[in-house]
Amino acid sequence: MLYVLRRFAVLVTTLLVASFLVFLIPYVTPGDPAARILRARVGDLVQDPRTLARLRAEYGLDRPLLQQYLSWLGSALRGDLGRSFTNGTEVLPQLMRALSVTASIAVIALLLALLVAVPLGAVCAVRRGTPLDGAITGVTQAFVAVPEYWLGPVLVLVFALQLGVLPSSGWHGVESMVLPCLTVALRPMSYFTQVARASMIEVLEAPYITAARGRGLSFAQTMLRHGLRNSVLPVLTLFAVWLAGLLGGSVVVEVIFAVPGVGRQMYDAVINNDVPLIQGGVVAVVGLAVLITTLTDVLYTAINPNARTSRVRA
Repeated sequence: MLYVLRRFAVLVTTLLVASFLVFLIPYVTPGDPAARILRARVGDLVQDPRTLARLRAEYGLDRPLLQQYLSWLGSALRGDLGRSFTNGTEVLPQLMRALSVTASIAVIALLLALLVAVPLGAVCAVRRGTPLDGAITGVTQAFVAVPEYWLGPVLVLVFALQLGVLPSSGWHGVESMVLPCLTVALRPMSYFTQVARASMIEVLEAPYITAARGRGLSFAQTMLRHGLRNSVLPVLTLFAVWLAGLLGGSVVVEVIFAVPGVGRQMYDAVINNDVPLIQGGVVAVVGLAVLITTLTDVLYTAINPNARTSRVRA
């Protein structure tokens, strides 16, 4: 319980620090925040001083910085992230729609990577040192070097233009999810396979595996009851890390396939200088990432009592 309380105290502190840094975005970038608001609304490079003064009063930009932050934080905690400068609509509903798209791609891609990587890693560990192990290890290590901005266009060229079996862009149904998910899944699958292989090798050399075989369990029974359960924990931790990263790091894939996710939304917001949308997007992504990693850490220690004991003593 003490460890859980400490982790969530760190979570709250991290979110507060992140929220303050996000709030400072309009002030650490060059230019007058009121001028950027007006430019985002009407695209006018020549601003009237009276209009700028009215905007500063409307958005509270003429108040002390700390008061502005506390007011912004209070609104954010109530679910009010402001309105977009470009279209005037509320930021939160836009973010929720975009996050649902990004989360769908991330979860499906990582589950696909996990379903492929764990069996491959187990096969490599059992057949360690054989040509099969070398071939799988070599291919997966090569996949690590394949960037999404190269793989995405190649998949479009093959499956959309040459074969014509999948759409090249957009978000219109299950077919639209295939190419983005495949593009996202390749690199984590490579990492998962290597981690699963190393973890399974360590498990196979553990004394309890020998003891299980000594009690008369077959190799398959030993693997199912003891091997996979213990070897998959590091992979699940890596899964959560990748999930947290993909929620905010899928910009390239979403731009390539014209997917209306949070990455594409943030890309457009930066181009349009839409500060409320940028702030809301960063807060949402950082908050989800920190929450996922914290829950994963707590879950890992619940599954592995030895890890919990060592961490509490640290």
